[in-house]
Amino acid sequence: MSSHHIVREKQEPALLVLGLDDFPEELLGQLLEWSPTVITIPHTAEKLHMLGIKVDWVIGNGGEDMIQSDVKLMPPGDNTLAVTALNYLIANHYPAVNVITDEPAFDDLLNYAGKIDLVIFQGYQKIYAISSGFSKWKPAGDEIRILNSTKGLNYTGLEQITPGNFKTTHDGFFTLSFQQSFLWVAEGLD
Repeated sequence: MSSHHIVREKQEPALLVLGLDDFPEELLGQLLEWSPTVITIPHTAEKLHMLGIKVDWVIGNGGEDMIQSDVKLMPPGDNTLAVTALNYLIANHYPAVNVITDEPAFDDLLNYAGKIDLVIFQGYQKIYAISSGFSKWKPAGDEIRILNSTKGLNYTGLEQITPGNFKTTHDGFFTLSFQQSFLWVAEGLD
């Protein structure tokens, strides 16, 4: 008996590639496994093309040479590249996006945390926005970083190492609660 999976459009997170410096190629392959919509910028489009990866959208004003056929152009207007892509994804009802970047623009991205499931990959870390009451299972000794200032931070299952840096105290769930709407949390890639 064989197993066949049908992947519907927009079922898997879109992939927004803003930079690939120090990003593990193996993880890139995993993020592309289910053929997501791929949005990128001209410079990174060339790198993806050299890796044999098909690009769906390039964010730019049209002066760029498209190295792949059937690539659509997404003009940024007055927005940043990330904001342009996120506005498109939300307007087209994508539930989630994985963002690969060399330098995350957290201020731009935090405005989208409640509108689309957003996971940022930078180098060898995974960054995501959480809301108060967040809980996750991790093995003992895993490190978690909180990337923005917090108001009224309470936590269980964690031990603070340095300001903003924590490690899990045991195998099991840790929880975070705080007063603001969202926090950026980073963890190392396994």
